[in-house]
Amino acid sequence: MKNYLIIGASRGIGAALQQSLAPAAELWNASREPVQEGVAGAIEWDATADEFPADALPAALDGLVYCPGSIRLQPFSRLTDQAFTDDFELNVLGAVRAIRAALPALKAAPHASIVLYSTVAVTTGMPMHASIAAAKGAVEGLTRSLAAEFAPGIRVNAIAPSLTDTPLASGLLKTERQREAAAGRHPLERVGRAEDLAAATRFLLSDESAWMTGQVIAVDGGLGALRRFG
Repeated sequence: MKNYLIIGASRGIGAALQQSLAPAAELWNASREPVQEGVAGAIEWDATADEFPADALPAALDGLVYCPGSIRLQPFSRLTDQAFTDDFELNVLGAVRAIRAALPALKAAPHASIVLYSTVAVTTGMPMHASIAAAKGAVEGLTRSLAAEFAPGIRVNAIAPSLTDTPLASGLLKTERQREAAAGRHPLERVGRAEDLAAATRFLLSDESAWMTGQVIAVDGGLGALRRFG
């Protein structure tokens, strides 16, 4: 049975991933409000403030998933230095802290996998996304750099989703009109579900993706690559 560490498993994509992995894996989760049920270890950790408690991890980890993220949609003229710093702290430095702490355990597994999250807004320019796109662009750079450095023992990939129906995005999907408008922007005519991202993440953790590393996989309903006419 494989051991996986999920950072941010208390809700949204992390919760969906934990539920999908639970029957066949030993799970450790870390968040400000760690999930206690169905896991081998629940670790209380604030990604923006603390060094990760490496001594709470098992001797070997087959995978690490860093789920925390932010959605800050503001005009550039209203974005402060602190806004950019906060988004970078959560999305990039939090992942760095978690990976640094877990690295010995990841190296102890025969073929470990790290999965990070970017956003469609990195490759597809969108208004009012400057801060989060800048932070997630750094996540993509981190993904490729670590994939090169950690090969061949540890694979590192990222997923770039579009808008996904999770608590983090609830403010953008409060009304039926907002939901319809958001769905209509995607070629597949719906917003993402946490389960969609969990399935893609599960694939990148599994041996089925054993020949993939350094990749940023779009799971975005076609928004980043397709344009429809008519």
